[in-house]
Amino acid sequence: MFGVTVNSLAVIVGCGLGLLLGKAVPQRVGKLVMQGFGLVILYIAFSGALAGQNTLVLILSIAFGAAIGELLDLDGKLNRFASRLERRFSKGEQQGGLAEAFVTTTIIMCTGALAVIGPLQAGLNGDNSLIYAKTAIDFIAAIIFSTTMGIGVGFTAISLFVYQGFFAVAGGLLTPVLSEYAIAEITCAGSVLLIGLGLNMLGVTKLKIMNLLPAIFMPMLLCLVIKA
Repeated sequence: MFGVTVNSLAVIVGCGLGLLLGKAVPQRVGKLVMQGFGLVILYIAFSGALAGQNTLVLILSIAFGAAIGELLDLDGKLNRFASRLERRFSKGEQQGGLAEAFVTTTIIMCTGALAVIGPLQAGLNGDNSLIYAKTAIDFIAAIIFSTTMGIGVGFTAISLFVYQGFFAVAGGLLTPVLSEYAIAEITCAGSVLLIGLGLNMLGVTKLKIMNLLPAIFMPMLLCLVIKA
């Protein structure tokens, strides 16, 4: 759990630095940085999406994941939680800013192969190398996002700690399920969600990505019955 804790603290520190820098960054610059970051996310996402080995697993993962997420209303629950944080901490900031920051950065930092494989590896053999690599990425992301989106980025450390902590603690139990095949399909599904997120950030779509998030867990089961 040490690596997971360091990752979460890096987000808080990065957010603090971003808030300091944000006061000196013109709004038009921050907007362009956000759009550029959306393009970077698309690049990363398209690269990861090619990791998939079985299109059927991706199709079923998205279908089942979307159904579960919509029935559970994950997007609504997360937004309501973020809104409560916003009412308490925004202190007159632009309405919706904290909630948007929390939801957006939670999806970015918790979706993808590193967010699963890193803590899993740390939980299995104490190797934090992947977690530290992800920490560097999240630290930079927190600085960039907080310059334009505010304090909500810092609260992502909570969801990041819980999400990655789960995989770190349960690493031993998940090992038989997460074969190389399953990991490839998890990477593919997570990357497809990142494509949607990147398009949202560019203003092209308004997808409820949180309601699709269960899709990244589906390959753990589907890969047991659908062979590569």
